[in-house]
Amino acid sequence: MSMSARLRAELLAALPGHIQRPVYDRQQHGVGIVHLGIGAFHRAHQAAILDDVLARTGGNWRSVGISCRSRTVREHLVPQDCLYTVVERASEGERLRIIGTVADVLVAPDDPAAAIAVMARAATHIISLTVTEKGYCRDAAGGLNTEHPDIAHDLAAPSTPRTAVGLLTEALRQRRLRGATALTLLSCDNLPQNGRVLKRVLLDFASRTDPATADWIERELACPSTVVDRIVPATTPEDIAAVAEVLGCCDDAVVVTEPFSRWTIEDRFGGPRPRFEVAGAQLVSDVRPFELAKLRLLNGSHSTLAYLGSLAGFRFVHEVIADRDFRALVQHLLRAELAPTVPAAPGLDLQAYQAALLRRFANPALRHQLSQIAMDGSQKLPQRLLEPAQSLLERGLPFDGLALAIAGWIRYALGRDESGGRYVVDDPLAGRLAAIADLRGADAEQFVGALLELSEVFGEPLRNHPAFRAALARQLQSLLVRGARATVRALVQQLSG
Repeated sequence: MSMSARLRAELLAALPGHIQRPVYDRQQHGVGIVHLGIGAFHRAHQAAILDDVLARTGGNWRSVGISCRSRTVREHLVPQDCLYTVVERASEGERLRIIGTVADVLVAPDDPAAAIAVMARAATHIISLTVTEKGYCRDAAGGLNTEHPDIAHDLAAPSTPRTAVGLLTEALRQRRLRGATALTLLSCDNLPQNGRVLKRVLLDFASRTDPATADWIERELACPSTVVDRIVPATTPEDIAAVAEVLGCCDDAVVVTEPFSRWTIEDRFGGPRPRFEVAGAQLVSDVRPFELAKLRLLNGSHSTLAYLGSLAGFRFVHEVIADRDFRALVQHLLRAELAPTVPAAPGLDLQAYQAALLRRFANPALRHQLSQIAMDGSQKLPQRLLEPAQSLLERGLPFDGLALAIAGWIRYALGRDESGGRYVVDDPLAGRLAAIADLRGADAEQFVGALLELSEVFGEPLRNHPAFRAALARQLQSLLVRGARATVRALVQQLSG
């Protein structure tokens, strides 16, 4: 094979023998799933699990992916017959497998009607989503943000929507009119009770555009909540080049991940579904404990490392967790401040999960950039760090580690490193954060007070809690004056003393 050739179906047989490839005939399996937001995470997680399901049980469970923004993923996948490589990397080596579940990729901005049509087909039984927290376009109260410019557009022109919410609502309207039922919407985003969040914004939208569809959504639509757990760093040009050396051809759609993978799904489907459990997924009656464990222990400690580690000059997760003081801070957070906020549940071993997280963070082969985790902090902070802090406050328990982690986000929001250099704060509220930083950033108490007024981030109980405000200001002052390394070390010494 030529290194310039693109991966495609006719080349599968010629790939090196150690590379896993689909063992099923792709053409014999129809499409039963549409996925909104076909980015790297979906391709490394849900699509890989579906690949295992098809290998074990068959069925019409291939998928059509819809890109809600860019043409890039279509340009990468379609010339490759929608085949791509998942690289699982660990310190002891890597494993490559070719995934065959994706049948086609559509680009919603180019042709919203085509995207809507494939979701409205009677043969589509599941529509899944990974559109990130900001893709749900919620307001501070958790409902639909009707002032969002794209939502305002979709409400005015519902047949040519720009948002995932608008696309879904129009597809559901068409399904209702055609009498198609038995549909499940499966949110796979890092939001508490993501199924209920999705159904709420859809109802809010539909009630403004077509009340009959809102009634149908309330009555017919199943939106189980799910928890997804796999670390997927951004693919680099070096990753693509390394995979090409192994394959003997080029794969522009490579995704890199870790060996660990978990998917917990509320067993509340509206119709036919794949047998996810044969590929290791957990189907449970209540995902809430698993959800809190993942959002708080994994994502909360990840965000802590991202903000404080970036300020301290680290670039990758494995580097910062190798630092003795940062590792001690994360261990304390997991054991003493995050795990106590997660209820017990059958099949959920929090001690084992904490140990696994520390091993996963230390994986040097993954090279997970802190800047990737730090993105969209205003959307992530509430469920990752603020809700556990509020839980501890309500019970009168210490929250020193969480106060430092949250202060780390506030310090990061200044957009200046400890040497005074500027960096981009990639956040939907970046403009407002920058304006507040310019006015109040020099004074820790004023900066904390101004940011606490962001109702999209901080709820009223925390905003008006004197101990919470004081703890944030104290830790932020230390970060401003002493820097991240010294502040982390001081807290670790205090906690161990």
